Amino acid sequence: MVRIVYEPENNRSAAYDDGKEIGESTFSVMKNVWFLNHTYVKRVYEGQGIGGKLVLELVNQARKENVKIMPVCSFVKKEFDEKPEYSDVLTN
Repeated sequence: MVRIVYEPENNRSAAYDDGKEIGESTFSVMKNVWFLNHTYVKRVYEGQGIGGKLVLELVNQARKENVKIMPVCSFVKKEFDEKPEYSDVLTN
């Protein structure tokens, strides 16, 4: 079973399958903004919605920490374009 974990010490959310890392979505921080700059899922796990879950985890954490998100990587930009419910954390 795939588990999504927020790892603030590593500026990322990570996906694990039976303890093995299979993906991540990373960010850098400037002031009160997270710049989501990279999302990766191992090829064998592609098409299962894991990338979207990694981004969702960071959106939820941004809400809790009251920070905004700047989508940088193309996958994250697509997620934000397709999910208007993320607009509350989108930076201007």
